[in-house]
Amino acid sequence: MNNHFSITPLGDSAIIIEWEQQINPAVNAQVMQAYHRLQALSLPYITDLVPAYASLSVLYDPLLIRSRVKRPARAWITGEVIKALQHGADVVMEPARSLEIPVCYHASLGLDITEMARQKGITEQEIIALHTSQTYTVYMLGFLPGFPYLGKVDGLLATPRLKQPRTQVPAGSVGIAGEQTGIYPMASPGGWNLIGQTPLRMFDPSQEDPSYCRPGDQVKFKAITLDAFNKMINN
Repeated sequence: MNNHFSITPLGDSAIIIEWEQQINPAVNAQVMQAYHRLQALSLPYITDLVPAYASLSVLYDPLLIRSRVKRPARAWITGEVIKALQHGADVVMEPARSLEIPVCYHASLGLDITEMARQKGITEQEIIALHTSQTYTVYMLGFLPGFPYLGKVDGLLATPRLKQPRTQVPAGSVGIAGEQTGIYPMASPGGWNLIGQTPLRMFDPSQEDPSYCRPGDQVKFKAITLDAFNKMINN
């Protein structure tokens, strides 16, 4: 794998591995390869692995490390991670999951779609066509539990965040911020441009895997009518 990465402390019980900082499928592939390689080792002192666009956070248990080795925990875990990434065995990665997510782009749910269309000089239907025409990579989960950051949107859809964030965004809202698109898994404040809403529950803490999306997933959006949306919500 690409050895052009850096490792720096992230608090007192984590380190962060960083590659070139850009939204790039090739860079993210390095992140996911490192994620799966470390995950496959099942090291007891690594408590969590958090992949992002161009970085991987490694959370560890410093007390457990100190009970086993005499070196400082951070220096030791950094050395072990470097060893695993540079000399570890390749891991056969499972094919990325393909997800189809239904979205209703009606203006009553996509509160910013009309204004976006006006600003860009296109129709709402063209926004929908552009948003549903491509497959997006889930680069990371963050901001809220289960919030997927997907990219990139078509260049014509790229739109800055709202200058004045909303105090309440409904769960399931699909938005655009910059070159990214994402889905609010629960009601919360937010400043993304809302273009629709999915009836799917994106985060369910009662499930073994509570997040509907995972990093690495490939997502396509499918436009549905307002009637279909309401039926799915009420079922």
